[in-house]
Amino acid sequence: MPASAIPATTVANLRDLGGTALPGGRVVRSGLALRSGQLDRLDPAADPAFAALGVRTIVDFRTNAERASHPDHVPDGVQLLVADALADKIAQNGVAPAAAQLRHVLSDPALAEEKLGGGRAESLFADTYRALVSTRSARAAYRTLLTELADPDAGPLLFHCTAGKDRTGWGATVVLTLLGADEETLEAEYLSVNAAVREAFAALVEGFTAQGGDPEIALALIGVRPSYLRAAQDEVAERYGDFGTYVREGLGVPDEAVERIRRRLTAE
Repeated sequence: MPASAIPATTVANLRDLGGTALPGGRVVRSGLALRSGQLDRLDPAADPAFAALGVRTIVDFRTNAERASHPDHVPDGVQLLVADALADKIAQNGVAPAAAQLRHVLSDPALAEEKLGGGRAESLFADTYRALVSTRSARAAYRTLLTELADPDAGPLLFHCTAGKDRTGWGATVVLTLLGADEETLEAEYLSVNAAVREAFAALVEGFTAQGGDPEIALALIGVRPSYLRAAQDEVAERYGDFGTYVREGLGVPDEAVERIRRRLTAE
């Protein structure tokens, strides 16, 4: 059972990892680990579904450029932590990957064809997912997420990127893997955002295809695919051997913190 969609009116792709089934009849505890797209339109006063969550911490995985163009609207009293997962990937390549500039790429069919045509979109996304495991900035970002979730006094935490599907999707996979979710559950949760993301980007995609853009490029950009997730999981296996070592040595999160996360986020 994937995370529950929350019917927010000012936040796209808002979901609660709570309720996700775990082995042994356990479930993820509701109301503590939340995920979404960017919060540039957030208005708690006009959005009772969001306000009821009582979010106390926000972890923003976006790049400097994304935050500058669409800054989060952070409610009073909520802690905002900037954790740019793609900073090193951008520094290496000199340009942000497609996952960090969806709207820009979808506004220019010629650019999209040049950069992503001929099946290159899927391989470029896979490369980005490997970077979410291997680069120092990404490891620091997911260490921030886990460190906050391990705090026994922490309240509800929301983590997000722009669409809430790639950087956020890997974050959800990291959390659920630590909680013991099986592969079928991990993939179901990862893919479950596709409908919400396609709805959020529907107007852009329609404009893109109306200008002659390749629908296959648009689908590769705005959706998530099992191959993307497998690229990150394969990178974990190749670099660290197993997920526990990735968390302990790659992310620098000690076993005691992992145990606190499991105690906080699981229920019978």
